[in-house]
Amino acid sequence: MQTETDSHWMRLALAEAEAAAQAGEVPVGAVLVRGGAVIATGRNAPVAGHDPTAHAEIVALRAAAQKLGNYRLEDCTLYVTLEPCAMCSGALLHARLPRVVYGAPDPKTGAAGSVVDLFAQPLLNHQTQVQGGVLAQECGALLAGFFRARRHQQRAEARAAHPLRDDALRTPEARFADLPGYPWAPRYLSDLPALAGLRLHYLDEGPRDAPLTWLCLHGNPAWSYLYRRMLPVFTQAGHRVVAPDLIGFGKSDKPKKEGAHTFAWHRQVLLELVERLDLRNVVLVVQDWGGILGLTLPMAMPERFCGLLAMNTLLATGDAPLPQGFLDWRAMCADKPLYGVGRLLARGNPHLGGGECAAYDAPFPDAGHRAALRAFPRLVPDQPDAPGAALSRAARDFWRHAWSGRSLLFAGARDPVLGVPLMEQLRQAVRGAPPLVVLPQAGHFVQEHGEAVARQAVEYFRL
Repeated sequence: MQTETDSHWMRLALAEAEAAAQAGEVPVGAVLVRGGAVIATGRNAPVAGHDPTAHAEIVALRAAAQKLGNYRLEDCTLYVTLEPCAMCSGALLHARLPRVVYGAPDPKTGAAGSVVDLFAQPLLNHQTQVQGGVLAQECGALLAGFFRARRHQQRAEARAAHPLRDDALRTPEARFADLPGYPWAPRYLSDLPALAGLRLHYLDEGPRDAPLTWLCLHGNPAWSYLYRRMLPVFTQAGHRVVAPDLIGFGKSDKPKKEGAHTFAWHRQVLLELVERLDLRNVVLVVQDWGGILGLTLPMAMPERFCGLLAMNTLLATGDAPLPQGFLDWRAMCADKPLYGVGRLLARGNPHLGGGECAAYDAPFPDAGHRAALRAFPRLVPDQPDAPGAALSRAARDFWRHAWSGRSLLFAGARDPVLGVPLMEQLRQAVRGAPPLVVLPQAGHFVQEHGEAVARQAVEYFRL
């Protein structure tokens, strides 16, 4: 039960936490009380001290032990603003403290009940009474404010490191807050030669020396959010995943003019990204425009690629008519340029929740941010001399005659744009005529059924 005495001592611990925040440390403070008097204080100092053990509790324990000349603190009470972690809990038990009082719970590392409860182990040779929740709101607010300010600072530093070009827009970061199923840290590049200062966003998860790297390329009008169901399966297998947002999409910068987007330029950005990140043992994962562009990459650097995972895409070679479904899509984009992206995704994926649909809309807050959405349907090569057509024909020759890796194809049976017949054509264009798996419930965006696809791919490319 919280008492006025406990609140009094916790306020002193809060003062220590505030001092830690002023020093740039995570604001956690502690005081050790004996006989109604403070005998030691502590505040977080791992950054300043280059010491991973310099948590507030440890600092206070060391000071008290030195003052008393004894590492046993059997008649002391520790007050700390945050639930102790496993390291600090072990030290408190070892010091034989009879009582520990903390403020805010720690749902990520708390070892007094939130994650584990080291104090409740009956086999240990000492039991410590634990009281939580004293001034919890004040303690939690101090921590929340610190991390909020640090996020603002990090965003400001990111903006300074990647200044926005006058001819581009950048979707406000607030649009991407609390996206369901997308917890990964953003990464940015703006110094690739082809980018000329534009900021490219990408995900890069898993070990750099992984046996496989899955390079996941999205299409129009999606972004790397499309791969959120597949990415965990790949990383749980011990693999690396790189998922960029094409310029004009997702968290990447968005040129204001549609003419900024060309087939060759987007391809060059991807080639430079692969080189910069030194991706090796790559399984190329493509869908829609991710394939139109991505299928032209391995012929330029075949030593880096070992696999192909293709879903509802094509090689746009310009010497064959585009499917009617795509022509209908192109006409719709021209007629209704402000179509709802989330609504479009939900039409073929009724299982999507409202938050997921909003995540697909997030990159495009207004018409100015949608230049790529307007440009891309017209960029698909539809004549032999169209930009990108010759590259695509060269890529077709590569896949037919020079490709030596493994391949696996998936098609959504309900795709009205690039469906099963087109994927069968692609299968015939890939050396060895690899397996084509038809998903009866999937539409154009196969990745929304991606867990099963990813699991099958992990097993397939493991052989």
